Amino acid sequence: MATIRLGDVAPDFTAKSTEGEINFHEWLGNSWGVLFSHPADYTPVCTTELGTVAKYKAAFDKRNVKVLALSVDGLESHYDWIKDVNETQHTIVNFPIIADEDRKVSELYDMIHPNSSEKFTVRSVFVIGDDKKVKLIITYPASTGRNFDELLRVIDSLQLTAYHKVATPANWKNGDDCVIVPSVPKEKIAELFPKGYKELKPYLRLTPQPN
Repeated sequence: MATIRLGDVAPDFTAKSTEGEINFHEWLGNSWGVLFSHPADYTPVCTTELGTVAKYKAAFDKRNVKVLALSVDGLESHYDWIKDVNETQHTIVNFPIIADEDRKVSELYDMIHPNSSEKFTVRSVFVIGDDKKVKLIITYPASTGRNFDELLRVIDSLQLTAYHKVATPANWKNGDDCVIVPSVPKEKIAELFPKGYKELKPYLRLTPQPN
C-alpha cells in the first residue's frame, strides 16, 4: 500500500455518497478540500464531529473549502444516522458522506490502521489544495474528537503561505504577525512587505499579515 505524503497529488476515486456519486477530483473543481474519515456510524464522538462540521459549513465556504466525510458503513445506515446527528446536534448535515463498504477509499488513503482496528478507519484528516495536492495530514485515534477550530486555523495558514512569502509562527491565528521566509533577501523586503517588518535575528523577521 502506497503511503500518501505531503505534496503528493491526492488519489482520485469515484464513490457513492449521501449526495450522489462523487468523482473526487471533479467534485473538488477549483476548491480546496477536506476529506475526513469516521470509525463507524452511530458512534458518539463521530456524531458530535459531523454536527460540528455542519455548523462550520459557512466558515469552510468562506475559505473556498469543500468538506467530504467517509465511513465504512453503507448509504442506508448513513441516511438514518444523519437523522440522529441533526436531532442531537441541533443542525442539518449539509455535506456528503461517502459509503465505503468495500474499503476502497479507506485503503487508497491508508485510513485503516490494523493495530488500532482491523475493521474501522481511524480519524484521518486530509487537507487538499486547489492544485489537488495534499497540504496536511492529521491522524487521531478513535477515542479523540477532532478540533475543527484548529483545522480552520491551519487552512488559514496554508492558504496564506501558499500565496505570500511568509510562514506562520507557533500558536499563530488569523490576523497575527507572520514570519518572512528566509529565502527573501533583505533588499526585497520593502517591496514585498510594505507594512514593514521587525528583525529579531537575521533569520527571524516578523511582518504584519500581508493579506
